[in-house]
Parts: sequence; structure tokens; C-alpha cells
Amino acid sequence: RMRTVLALLSVVALCVACSAMGSHSDDASAHRAHEAYVTAINSNDLDAILGMFTDDVVLLSPGEPPIVGKAAVRPWVDGYLKAFKTHWDKTISEFVVNGDWAFERYAWKSTDTPRGGGDVVRDTGWGLLIYHHDADGKWHVARDAWGTDHTPSAK
Repeated sequence: RMRTVLALLSVVALCVACSAMGSHSDDASAHRAHEAYVTAINSNDLDAILGMFTDDVVLLSPGEPPIVGKAAVRPWVDGYLKAFKTHWDKTISEFVVNGDWAFERYAWKSTDTPRGGGDVVRDTGWGLLIYHHDADGKWHVARDAWGTDHTPSAK
């Protein structure tokens, strides 16, 4: 009986160890998704940015209604990229992976240079990203919500 209990404990320990090893590599690939997303944004390439999103992505941008789905996001991102050459720095404050989902809390700093000339626009803020590990084996942005550190001016 004791040998059976020890054998079962050994199997459980092995399963836990294997699970932890798999989870560790998923954590690393999820963290790489952060860098891939920032790189895509800073490429100023519409297709690179859209390639980071799930089909049902939701963007929650300050002062705007939610933008739901890649088809709706496309013209929004395209308009932004036509108006500005952008550069974003996103610093991770918290990153949690749980199975096929991960979330990241971040701080950001953006520099937008108007393509038609004019003053460079700089801003800082906070954000929350939710990633999903999709069937293609990659982590994609499912939700991106962000806000500015500055109080909006009265209209």
C-alpha cells in the first residue's frame, strides 16, 4: 500500500514538473508577444500591426467608443498611421499568464510626428493588454485598453 502511494505521488510530481516546464515556455513566448507588438506599432506598418490582433480584437482608446473586430480596427489604425509617424515605449508593470490567456499592465510613452508637418505630440499613460494564444501557435492581442496620464481639456 505504501509503495502504491509513493508511486502515485511520483506520478503526480512528474505531471506537475512537466506542466511547470510547459507553462514556463508559454510564459516566455507570451512575454515575447509584448516585444513583437511594440515592434509592430513602431514599424508604422498597417499589416504588421493588424497581424498582432485576434479577429475579435477590441481597442479601448481614450475618448472614443470601443473599436470591435479587426475589420473595424483596420481603418482606425490606417488613419492614425496616415496622420502620424509614431513611436511607442511600453514598460511592463505586471504580466500574468494563465493557460491560453495572458494579461499585461503597462505604462507607455508615445511620440507622434504629424506627417503633414506641425508640432510633435508627446504623451504618457497606462494600459492593459490581454493576449490570447491562438490555434496558429502565436500570442495575439485580444484587447488593448489605454488611457492618458493627463486630464482631458474641457471642450
